[in-house]
Formats: sequence, structure tokens, C-alpha cells
Amino acid sequence: MTSTSNPTTGVDDVVQMLTPDGTRVPNSDFDAYAHELTVDDLKGFYRDMVLIRRVDAEGNALQRQGQLGLWVPLLGQEAAQIGLGRALRPQDYVFPTYREHGVAWCRGVEPETLLGIFRGQNHSGWDPKDNNFNVYTIVIGSQVMHATGYAMGVQIDGAVGTGDMDRDTIAVACCGDGATSQGDVSEALTFAGAFRAPVLFYIQNNQWAISEPNKVQTSVPLYTRGQGFGVPGVRVDGNDILAVYSVCRAYADRIRSGQGPMLIEAYTYRMGAHTTADDPTKYRDDAEVEAWKPKDPILRVRKYLENTNDVDAAFFTAIDDEADALAERIRSACVNMEPPPVDEIFDSVFVEPHPMIEEEQREYKEYLASFADVEGDN
Repeated sequence: MTSTSNPTTGVDDVVQMLTPDGTRVPNSDFDAYAHELTVDDLKGFYRDMVLIRRVDAEGNALQRQGQLGLWVPLLGQEAAQIGLGRALRPQDYVFPTYREHGVAWCRGVEPETLLGIFRGQNHSGWDPKDNNFNVYTIVIGSQVMHATGYAMGVQIDGAVGTGDMDRDTIAVACCGDGATSQGDVSEALTFAGAFRAPVLFYIQNNQWAISEPNKVQTSVPLYTRGQGFGVPGVRVDGNDILAVYSVCRAYADRIRSGQGPMLIEAYTYRMGAHTTADDPTKYRDDAEVEAWKPKDPILRVRKYLENTNDVDAAFFTAIDDEADALAERIRSACVNMEPPPVDEIFDSVFVEPHPMIEEEQREYKEYLASFADVEGDN
């Protein structure tokens, strides 16, 4: 990897291919993947980021209006998520945290389904087999172990290193910077390194683990955390979708070819709150937030598209109109969402029928029916 001291990110050894002012920066290690992208691909990235940012804004607004119990914002992390999502192949399996709305978008999970989780109208959201996208994980870091175990299963099945890029599979373990302090992550790195499991550890370093900054979590850069486990890493500018996509493509293909696990640190910033239950003004300075605003991932792609004279204003207007229509659609879907059938929570516990669950289901139905009897008596 080309080592670079980068003034626009404030850190060393970071892969950047698109500066905040929309200037293209060559990178000998990853340019091959960037050169494959067409103008339409870049326009697609821009569309993805604008639409998922609008979904995020609606999630915040709906929570404030009492329509959601909680929302987990992704503002500022759009490139880190869309770049990863668009770099993967259909057979790859993603294990998300609770903030991967952009990756979910790329894997075909509808925004309304995400809102249903935080509204309490569905129990896990979706069938992971439909999208190769696991359900959201609330327990910090546990999904990293799940991803590593899945990757070891892929290895046992012989679905990696065959040379068939439509078959060779990787697992992706998404986590935040704070999760790297959890024992589960270290255990996952141990197993992945020892068994050379085909797993990509993808850390979105948004600088804050709720109210704790990086400096109190680790004394070394996060991308180096895997070295002692035999898991090589790289740091990428997480607000640069061109770099994120290219690095993720490169590392995913290396893992797919049988080179073992790898780690990517996407260096980005959480512009909003950790969740809607959080107040970031209590623990970070406004000046820090202001310093990151010019590094906005959507703005830099727009500048690049405008600077290359390949895209006119009509394109951007059309995307804004599409975002408005999407917002209206998901607002309506959210407030009109029907509660799930009572049976669903029992039916989803075990694959096969289970006597204890069936008894609990019967008792609960009788309990609910007792309310109908009371209403009838009145």
C-alpha cells in the first residue's frame, strides 16, 4: 500500500482517491478498480448516498414525532457504507451492526423494513437468506464472531479460492471503532487468523464510541489491530466513495481468492448523534463537527461530477425529486404499518415445532382472548 500523509483527513497511511474539493488523486495500489467505473457508476453512487441520507433524515424526524422508538443515524457515513455495499458480490454475506442502513440499501433491504424494526412492528426485519444480509445486531461486537464462524463454514464447504468469482464467497464483519474494544472482536480475529477464514473485518471509525473518543480506546491505529492475529489491514478515507469502493473490491477479491482474512478501517465521522437517545453536544465540541462538514462524502462526488463536465444540473435535480418521493413513501408506510401477527414471534424461535414454545403460544393466545371476553361482557 502506498503510504501517504494526508492533510484532508488528518491521519497518515490513508488511501484517498477523491479529495474534498472533488479532485481525483491517483493511487497505484487501487487505481485499477477505480478505472473500471463509468460515469453512470459514479452517478449511481451519488444517487445511493443522497437517497439513503434522506432515509436517515426521515428516520430521525419520525422518531422525534413519536412514530419510532429509536433511530440510529448514519449521517456522514454514507460513502463508507455505499462503497462497501456496491463492492460486494451477491453470494457474499454481510453481518451488520445496527447502523448499516446504506449497506442494507445496497443488499436490497427496503427502508420501510428498517423503520419497522425501530417502530417495533417486526421482530428482526427480514429473512437473512433473501439478501445475504444478516439481521441487525444490538449486542456490540457479537456479529463479528458470527461472521467469522460463517466464513469458516464457507471454507469447509469449499466455496473460496476456487477461481470461480461467481461462487467464491466472503463474509463481511461490520463494526464500529468502539466495538474493537470488545473481547468478541479479538476472539474473532484469533479464529480468522488461525484458520485463514475468508472474512473481511470492516471497521467504520466514526471517531466516537457513543461518548468516548478514539484516544481513550486505542493507542494504535485501528487498521493495525489485526496484525498480531495475522490479519493485514488498510486505512481508507471513509468519506471518499471512490477509495472505499476500490479498496473494498481489492480486499474482497483477495480474500475470495483464498488469501485469508483482511481488515479495512474506513476513517469517517459521525456527524449526528450516536442514536436519537444521545446528545453529542454533551461530549464533543461544535468546532470538531464544523471541521468535518467540508469533507462531506456526497458533496465531493457532486463536485467531481460537475468538474468533469459529464453531468448537468438536471441530474442532481432529478435525484432530489426522487429523494422527496422516497421520503413521502416511507413516511406513509411507517405511520400506516400494521402490527405483526401474534403467532410470528413464536413461529420464528425454532426451525422445527417445539412443545414448550407451542404451550407458551397457546397460553398467550388464551390470555389475549380473555380481553375480548371482558369487552363482550361490558
